[in-house]
Amino acid sequence: MLVALGLTMVAVFMGLIMTKKATPVVALIAVPVVFGLLAGAGTGIGKMITDGIKDLAPTAAMLFFAIVFFGIMIDVGLFDPVVKAVLRLVGDDPTKLVVGTAVLAAIVSLDGDGSTTFIIVTSALLPLYLKLGLSPVVLTVTAGLANGVMNIVPWGGPTARAAAALKLSPSEVFVPMIPSMIAGALVVLVFAWHLGRMERKRIGSIVVRERVLANARETVTVGGGAGPGVDLSGDPGHSAFTAIHDDEPSDTRRPKRYWFNAALTIALLVVLILDILPIPVLFMIAASIALIVNFPLVSDQQAAITRHSSSIVGVVGMVLAAAVLTGVFTGTGMVEAIASWLAHVIPASMGSHLGVITGVLSMPFTFLMSNDAFYFGVLPVLSETAGQYGVSAAEMARASITGQPFHMQSPLVPAILLLVSLAGVSLADHHRKVLWRAAAVSLVMLAVGVGVGQIPL
Repeated sequence: MLVALGLTMVAVFMGLIMTKKATPVVALIAVPVVFGLLAGAGTGIGKMITDGIKDLAPTAAMLFFAIVFFGIMIDVGLFDPVVKAVLRLVGDDPTKLVVGTAVLAAIVSLDGDGSTTFIIVTSALLPLYLKLGLSPVVLTVTAGLANGVMNIVPWGGPTARAAAALKLSPSEVFVPMIPSMIAGALVVLVFAWHLGRMERKRIGSIVVRERVLANARETVTVGGGAGPGVDLSGDPGHSAFTAIHDDEPSDTRRPKRYWFNAALTIALLVVLILDILPIPVLFMIAASIALIVNFPLVSDQQAAITRHSSSIVGVVGMVLAAAVLTGVFTGTGMVEAIASWLAHVIPASMGSHLGVITGVLSMPFTFLMSNDAFYFGVLPVLSETAGQYGVSAAEMARASITGQPFHMQSPLVPAILLLVSLAGVSLADHHRKVLWRAAAVSLVMLAVGVGVGQIPL
């Protein structure tokens, strides 16, 4: 019963989001509450949800102050030189920009934190996408895929969880999977190149259309009147492509404090990587310093926070709503029930293939549940079963991390919620473009793992 309820709950939730019948916040709250009550949670559902909120509260705090900090850095013009330099590098070529997005996201992802990666990539490159007229969805898809591949680094989380759950060394899991990670990165670059080519073709069509309309207007003006069939009443539509040279100064710019802001940002990232303090605390401190230095007046500080309030509310709201789903999923015992069901439903004749089966299952299961739930709840059960057929724990751990590119697109991942919010993209639009590509990347990583002998076929 719990298995059926758990799988149905996730299916209903995803259906509502993908068809845009409900916002992610509403679906994340309403669906788990209904199915939790059907599972017999009763008044205990309150504690389940509270436990889920406690687990995600630090993440919500981190995202709140990260948005404030990087929002201030954008306002004061910290990333302006980067934007101008990249714009000079890529010119007006969307293909170069999208491929550059994949490269930048992959490099920044080496710090192991998806939220930081998406904030930096979005802050630096979203203005270029808007100026060139590229769809922000292309940015979220490319950055999400690149980060998903790099997410298997030992300090990124999944590899460490898989190793801890099966009592292995993280290097024992990760190092043999480096060829898979490289292959996944190459596939992401191919996808980025293709998306860039598609955007270049689309933008070219828009530019041609605008030029035709502009010529029509000019002809009408010269001729002294509108000719037959020429409609001048409508606006051909504003393309961000026309705003490339729009460099009007803003009253929030702080050029005299540029080097201070740069030093503060670099120091924040260095301390973050060194893991000296909890990430939420780091962003709280950094945001307060940035506000005090750049906006000494209290009214200006309040205005700076208010400018980014919509992003803050959207992201933090979705994180807290996601806590409802994870809390009910764990508290009702659905995770344990699904793990036990998987162990029994796989035929004995498939036992020797559990490595590949686990790799394939890691995609939907890490998408539908948190990494903690999968690696500490499901993977040990599958690994114990696989051990009876000669599949080692290390091989199972390696297979389990190949689904991370797909996992990173889950609405249960706070970082992806932050990405789509900062880019102004709906989660449904992101999923339509990214899910099949993420599945392809994960399958390539799994296939390469099998090919190099690190995952048994």
